[in-house]
Amino acid sequence: MRRCTELRRKPLAEFTVEDLRIMLGQEIGVPALLPLAAKALLRNPMSEGDYYPGDLLATVLRLPDTAWRNLRAERKRLASVLGELVAGPPFNDPDLQLRDPDWLLRDAIVRFLGR
Repeated sequence: MRRCTELRRKPLAEFTVEDLRIMLGQEIGVPALLPLAAKALLRNPMSEGDYYPGDLLATVLRLPDTAWRNLRAERKRLASVLGELVAGPPFNDPDLQLRDPDWLLRDAIVRFLGR
């Protein structure tokens, strides 16, 4: 929580992928931060904070559908990018195992695309 308090004082223009991941993961400032996260994900859907490639994407995919209410165009563009992403490696590997991080992320993407 201390980190979130610090980030509340940080100018949005200085936010990193990790800052976005932290705040969106706590669902703090979603209306202001989701457009920034969407922009980062459109440039690189596997944008990485401090954990693993795609950690920002995994966080964004967990947000409720209502978070996208005023961002329909951004959501549509992101869905297009994610559709292409899951069609290629490593996400299209038929040997992906349940619990494999790529399988879990692919599953989250597919659920997002189906909404």
